[in-house]
Parts: sequence; C-alpha cells; structure tokens
Amino acid sequence: MNNPTINKTPRRRIGEILLDQHIISQDQLKIGLTEQKKTQEQLGRILVRLGFISEAVLRDVLSQSLGQEGVDLSKLVVEHDAIKLVPKHLARRYTLLPISYDKENQTVIVAMADVFNVLAIDQLVAALGGLIHVEPVLASEAEIVNAIDNLYGFDLSLDGILHEIETGEVDYQSLQLAQEEYSQPLVRLVDALLSDAVKRGASDVHFEPEKGFLRVRYRIDGVLQQIRSLHKNYWSAIAVRLKVMAGMNIAETRIAQDGRMSLTLSGRLIDFRVSVQPTVYGENIVLRILDSQRGIMPLDGLGLIEESLNLLKLMIARPEGIILITGPTGSGKTTTLYSILSHLNSEEVNIMTLEDPIEYVLGQVRQTAVNEAVKLDFANGIRSMMRQDPDIILVGEVRDEDTAEMAYRAAMTGHQVYSTLHTNSAIGAIPRLLDIGILPDIIAENTIGIIGQRLIRILCNFCKQSYPAENLHKRLLGIDLETIINLYQAGSCERCGQRGYKGRIALMEIIRINESLQDKIAHSGTTYDIRHHALEQGFKPLALDGIRRVMEGMSSLEEVSRVVDLTGRL
Repeated sequence: MNNPTINKTPRRRIGEILLDQHIISQDQLKIGLTEQKKTQEQLGRILVRLGFISEAVLRDVLSQSLGQEGVDLSKLVVEHDAIKLVPKHLARRYTLLPISYDKENQTVIVAMADVFNVLAIDQLVAALGGLIHVEPVLASEAEIVNAIDNLYGFDLSLDGILHEIETGEVDYQSLQLAQEEYSQPLVRLVDALLSDAVKRGASDVHFEPEKGFLRVRYRIDGVLQQIRSLHKNYWSAIAVRLKVMAGMNIAETRIAQDGRMSLTLSGRLIDFRVSVQPTVYGENIVLRILDSQRGIMPLDGLGLIEESLNLLKLMIARPEGIILITGPTGSGKTTTLYSILSHLNSEEVNIMTLEDPIEYVLGQVRQTAVNEAVKLDFANGIRSMMRQDPDIILVGEVRDEDTAEMAYRAAMTGHQVYSTLHTNSAIGAIPRLLDIGILPDIIAENTIGIIGQRLIRILCNFCKQSYPAENLHKRLLGIDLETIINLYQAGSCERCGQRGYKGRIALMEIIRINESLQDKIAHSGTTYDIRHHALEQGFKPLALDGIRRVMEGMSSLEEVSRVVDLTGRL
C-alpha cells in the first residue's frame, strides 16, 4: 500500500465540495447547518444521519477536503502484524485501525476517522514505544468500528456480567468494552446479548423461558442456534428491560404485545422489532434485527446470473403493471423488494409503500404502516395512496380479494405496483390470484412478471470439503453418469462458528408475462399448460438455479435439497 500524501492546497469545506459535485442541494446543506447549530456535531456525520449522503461519500469528500488519502476498509486486506501492534482498547478509544506495518522502515499505517487527532497519534506512538512512525489515513468511522469488531475478536464477557449480578463484584472488563462509567449489570447483559447477535449476523434473537431456565437462541443464516442457557431468576428482569426499551406496557403479561427500538451498535443504528407472546412458563420474547446495511443491497449484489438480471431490469423498466414476488416466510422477499425500490429511487419519481410493518426506512420514499386500529388496511391504504400522485406503489402483501383488486386497479391506472404473495412457486401465483377472485384477463393484461424466491446458505470458504459425486448426485444435477465431478459439503471451523456455512444467497426463478403467456392465462390455461409453455419460452425454475450454485461450489447439494425439491429430476 502506498503511503498517504498530503495535499498542500487550501482545505475546502465539506459543504462546498458536496454542493459543487451536486451530491446535495442548497436546501439540504441549510438543513444540515441548522442541525449542526443545535448539536455541535460534525456536518458530515449529520448529513449521513439525515440520509443525504452515505458513509462512503463522506469518506471520499473528507479526503478531498482535508487533502488526505482515504481508504475503503471493506476492500482492504489488513495485515495481522499491524493488528498485533495496537491494543484493542486503544483502537476502540480513538476509533483507529492499524492496516499495514513496514518492519524495514518501522512505519505503521493507521486508518483514522480524524487524521488530525494529535492526542490519539501521540498515545499510539507512546504505546508503540516511541520507535515506530505512525502515518494516518482517512477512513469511515462506521467501517473502522466494524473492522475492529471483526479483526480483534468480540468478547462481551457475558460470564463476567453474570458473575457481577450474582456476587455484586463489578466486572470492569465489560464496563471497558461498553465504554461507560458505570451502568447496571442487567442493562449491560441485555446490551451484550443484542450486540453479540448483531456481530454474529443473526436475523432474530429468541428469549424462551422454560420450566427452570431461560434459553437464548439466535437465528443465523435461517437456522436457529442455541447460544446461552440462563437461570430462570434472570428472566423477569431481562423481560422488563426489553419491554421498557421497546416501549411496551411492563405491567401487562397476559396479552401479546409488539414494539420497536433502536440501538447504536458497531458504529451504526440498528432497529429491532420486538414481539412478546405469553406462554406456559412466562412471556416469550423474539426480536427481529433490522440492519439496513445488511438488508438493502444493490440489484447487482443479489447474485443473479447476467441473463436473469437483465430480465429483471427489463421488467422494472415498464412504466405500469404489477410485479409479484412469491415465496414462504423468511425467503428474502422484502430484501429483494427494497433492493428494487432503491434501484428505482430518485427525485424524478414518487414512491409510496404500504407495509405491515415497515422494516427499513428509505430516504425519499413515503412509507406507511398498516394500522387496523384506525381501519387503515391494505385495501383502504391503496385507495388513499392513489390520491397522493404516486408513480410507484409497494403493497406489503396481497392477502385477500379487496387488496388484490385495489393493487390491480392501481396497475391498470398507469402505476407500477410491487407486492408479495405466499405461494410455492412463481407460476403458482397465477392459480392463487384466480382463487382470490381476480379475473384471468385482468391478471394476463396487467402482470409484468412474477419472481419466485428462496434463500440458501453459502458454504464457508475456509472449511468446505470436496468429495466425488455419486451416481444419485449426478442424476439430481442432471449430468452424465460417466462424468467425474467433485462437489462440496460443509466442514467446521472457528470462522463460521463450527456451522460450515456463512451467509446466505437467493435462488430465484423469474417469469416474464409476454404475449403468448398472456393468451394462456386469459384463456384459463391449467398450471401445467402455463408452466410447460413458460419452459418453452426459456423460463428457468428454482431447481436449476440451485443446481448452478452446487456446481459452482457455492453451496452444498444437501442445503439446496433442504430448500428446493430436486426429487422431480429423478
């Protein structure tokens, strides 16, 4: 890595650079400056918080303003020799990360959110014995915090906090990690569990009371995994703490409750959707983790092959009609919808959504939550939105005839509509819509396309194991029995938490309703006829996408078979 270079030209203000590059408007700058007078916070951080710019844009603009080289930590391989030089507590305190170490010249390059923090640099030089030269480079604060968690390991000292609760002896290690003077150990225990769940990439946290103990489980990559078992004595206080944070009624324990809360973890704001359900042994609490950084990705990041990606872009380019995404609960339908909306989101269009509930907040998008208490259901909500001059409408789910009728009416009146439907396949959406009560010719004329989706786990690159495919495997994959091919299966290592898998990716089948398919649907063709005709038109079912992932070595045959039925290929 090249050493950072200092630019001798006069420093320019961040606001000026953002205006000159047309990244923000004059009005947005005024809003940021007004907010800055109230909070005394850095203007760049305010603009990120308001959603006017991203962390990456802030980093690049700061590097121009300060005349200092900036680095993207997400694309950088950090040297372990550099990490060993700097203690974790120092990296956390001053938000810095050593990224490379030149032993010959005794120089360490350090990523910092504030490259002019002389105190931090002096403390670092002293910690290094005064013999190593420190060269700072600029990086995003959120990226540095996240990298510290990943590269230094993540020890929240849950046992230390539990010991403090039992004995009253203060656990200074967890206090240091929490960066607090002092807080109640129970507060730190809840925060530690939630932080740990976010760090591990969990989508849900389950607090499940049993007869004599409390079970804590995380859903990671779609599969539940037990993390801790705590004594039942802890549960009442933990439950109260979670309900207070979520704004629920702590005195009510007999009915189900829903709430929401936000915490700043790993340098970014994380939302939690909280659900409480009374059970035999007490209240069961489940938290859904809504991390927009993980949940919203560009269309190119969905992992589609080029042909499918081009087909999807062709579908969303149509000015009016409805696009449906199908699949069971937890199949990533919402993530795909948000990715499409992010792709379409601009100042030229008015995007409005009706959701139950709102999972991720998108800038410039008018989002409304369904509220049965005030009779704002999907059907009434669409009626109301139609009077708001929308270009694009997202309806969270087509559940009944009224919602389906209003969604198709919006599509018929020149709007682009997106929604989800619970069916087992993309083609299965057509008989489902007919069953709901939508006429065949209405479906045929106004449906742009249907996407069927599932999520599969990705094999850990560090421990996946190769093995020769047997004849049964070859038949499932549709390859010649004489062909010699190696497949991959899950292993076990520390990097994936001994699970063999790390991360998930979507399998998709996309059916575009062209004129010949419109004719089949309008004349009430059977599901078999429609499927057969779609296959002739080049439709690629989910099974083929799953097989592609197996052949690429990205996932295992066992994992794909868990999600998609491959037995029909025998």
